[in-house]
Amino acid sequence: MATSGTLSTFRLPPLPTIREIIKLFRLQAAKQLSQNFLLDLKLTDKIVRKAGNLTDAYVYEVGPGPGGITRSILNANVAELLVVEKDSRFIPGLQMLSDAAPGKLKIVHGDVLTFKIERAFPESLKRQWEDDPPNIHIIGNLPFNVSTPLIIKWLENVSCRDGPFVYGRTRMTLTFQKEVAERLTANTGSKQRSRLSVMAQYLCDVQHILTIPGQAFVPKPEVDVGVVRFIPLVRPRIEQPFKLVEKVVQNAFQFRRKYCYRGLGMLFPEIQRVESTGKLLELADVDPTLQPSQLSVSHFKSLCDVYRKMCDEDPHLFAYNFREELKKKKSKNQGKEDAKERERLQQHIEC
Repeated sequence: MATSGTLSTFRLPPLPTIREIIKLFRLQAAKQLSQNFLLDLKLTDKIVRKAGNLTDAYVYEVGPGPGGITRSILNANVAELLVVEKDSRFIPGLQMLSDAAPGKLKIVHGDVLTFKIERAFPESLKRQWEDDPPNIHIIGNLPFNVSTPLIIKWLENVSCRDGPFVYGRTRMTLTFQKEVAERLTANTGSKQRSRLSVMAQYLCDVQHILTIPGQAFVPKPEVDVGVVRFIPLVRPRIEQPFKLVEKVVQNAFQFRRKYCYRGLGMLFPEIQRVESTGKLLELADVDPTLQPSQLSVSHFKSLCDVYRKMCDEDPHLFAYNFREELKKKKSKNQGKEDAKERERLQQHIEC
């Protein structure tokens, strides 16, 4: 095995091209799974280079598909590559790669959303949170339909320092639809600023490091693809529980074209909404006429800190969900309408 500072000593032997693998195993991208294959190994090499120096690293690849990025990771002279693939059609092609790289590639047929990585890598790789990131990387060309729920799940893992982050501040290099990549990295005040911007940026250093044209994929998606790198921060910019931050941010952005007090007001039951929203904004020193996209992470820190104190004073407040209240109100109104209709029918019958 190569040590740091030496030239890469491992290269995969000659193999069928990715296009030939797709033809050999009759692999077609499943539209319902949002699959798009990246066949150009120059581009997959570029993605892997952007992830950093992978010499002797342990890498967790999500959604390897036919194995394009997988090949580039193996050629980066990693110590071990673990791939998790949900679609059984890709397993034979990945097994071919495993046979070509003895002892380097481990294949798990499973769902990345539920796979437990906490015990997948050696304990010796663990680092203190305050230390440099461990020599572990997460890399993946994510199917579009799981990319957002997956990054939210991993951001919660960052907050709790569990999942892939039991090892320390594990780095991630992931693909998203370009629009999602732009949201993740959007600055305060930009059109792309969103819930994802705040949730990612309060926990990680987030960089949009590469854009890949859609035409490089098979089948060609309707959008270009952005590659985003995440490095968890030593200290989060908001030091409150993830679920509390998520609730405040979600509510703020649900009326994104309105003033921020509209969305933030939905944190409170209707009977106290005006008074409590005013108190929240005043104590957090946030201008109620700012739009959600104009709120910085510092603004959200103040809002979350004040909302936490309000929840501590009123134990029922955090559990309040205005959507549930809306459902109950609609159900109640529907019940009244149904009762009136039954009464009209009864009167008609009696007549």
